[in-house]
Amino acid sequence: MSEKFTYLSPEWAAEALKRLKSELPPEKMNNVSTSMSNIYKNCPDNKEHFLFIQADNGAVTRVEVGDGEAPKAEFTISGDYDVFARISRAELSSQRALMTGKLKVRGNMAKALKLAAVADRLNKVLSQIPAIY
Repeated sequence: MSEKFTYLSPEWAAEALKRLKSELPPEKMNNVSTSMSNIYKNCPDNKEHFLFIQADNGAVTRVEVGDGEAPKAEFTISGDYDVFARISRAELSSQRALMTGKLKVRGNMAKALKLAAVADRLNKVLSQIPAIY
């Protein structure tokens, strides 16, 4: 049985970085340079958490998790912990969550729309990490 990681823990983030680097080469990331912070509200521990991902020329270079204020990012996506958990378990697509108002995006919306396919690729890799929610 494979190791399970507590969702949004430092160990989960390290596994996420390892998998994103190995499974998403720069061409699959459209050689994009961007950053995004997911802001998790209504978390089980009553704190607000974040997931920060940065890519430079298509290579994922940083995955960081924590509580409190997230690192400054080109895009900020906020929503309830349960919504992000459903996306991470591949039970809900991020595009559907956005279209139904379950997630809110702040940042350059024209670029965000162009990066929707990249976000789906990131989420697909993250959904394969065995996690405890």
